[in-house]
Amino acid sequence: MTRRIIQRSSPIHGNGVFAARDLPKDLTLIEYRGRRLTHAQANRAYGGEVDSGHTFLFTLNEKYLIDGNEGGNVARWINHSCEPNCQAFVIEHAGGDPRRDRVVIDTKRAIRKGEELTYDYGITLEERQTPQLKRIWACRCGSSRCTGTILKPKRSRRG
Repeated sequence: MTRRIIQRSSPIHGNGVFAARDLPKDLTLIEYRGRRLTHAQANRAYGGEVDSGHTFLFTLNEKYLIDGNEGGNVARWINHSCEPNCQAFVIEHAGGDPRRDRVVIDTKRAIRKGEELTYDYGITLEERQTPQLKRIWACRCGSSRCTGTILKPKRSRRG
């Protein structure tokens, strides 16, 4: 069987993942893999570096996340887009063990061979989203619907 995806240089940012053949809608492409960490462990390891603009950390649930830097696979190179062709889903462990929750990447629509795979990272920060942070977390997806940042707007506290 022909490989479904390949990694190579991306016009969006650094490395990217591309369709190696035409892909149908609603296809599970890959599981996002890496070392499981608690949020506290990740904060100690990475120091809450919100000003780096680069992360392979994927939140699983309130207790754990996946660190694609350690033991990660090609899924860590899938870039963000404001108009994504894929979507990430957290699959909760059937036995209720939050450490065994998983993340899979599915296609949202049919994807043509050679097209770059993208999903919306949905990054939220506790910090105020200053113009400087928005520049650090800039989006380069090139979509006509691009918001200019991969950060999600904070929800208004007004009722």
